[in-house]
Amino acid sequence: MGLAGIVQEKFPQWVIATHCYRGNETVIIKREGLLEVCHFLRDDPQMAFNFLMDLTCVDYLTFGKRLESAPSLSTPSPLPYFMKPKPVAETWERLPESGYRFEVVYHLYCHERHERLRLKCRLRGEHPVIASVTPVWSAANWYEREVFDLFGIRFEGHPHLRRLLMPDDWQGHPLRKDYPVTGYR
Repeated sequence: MGLAGIVQEKFPQWVIATHCYRGNETVIIKREGLLEVCHFLRDDPQMAFNFLMDLTCVDYLTFGKRLESAPSLSTPSPLPYFMKPKPVAETWERLPESGYRFEVVYHLYCHERHERLRLKCRLRGEHPVIASVTPVWSAANWYEREVFDLFGIRFEGHPHLRRLLMPDDWQGHPLRKDYPVTGYR
């Protein structure tokens, strides 16, 4: 059983889906269970994810709705061009429960086993709010401030949530898909 399977078995009430792509395991959870799952991932000796490598956000406002958002990557084959198989086009699909706009993504690392795990939480677009994981991993402090500044996601319980990159009087959040290219004037 992989890491994602362990999390799914332990927290069936919080896990929405799991998948593994090229050896990278991902667990998609409900935002209400974020802190409980994160404490387990850090504190359980079997998991021991003691390092938060990255915390970021994805805005799915136009995903799958316009031609530009269609996947265009192809996976190259490890074999030379004259041998089979040929590159295969990749596809990405949103799950049937597609009422969300944002995904907050956590990349975790276990130093003992050199393993990685990706954790995702989905948020609606109106007033996106999620619990802060700074009590679990203190490194989340700046990552959460960056996501707040550029995407407008609020982190409940953050010790000092304020803008990090943009000036305090800046209007809007520049990495949102509906942010004007020229900015607000």
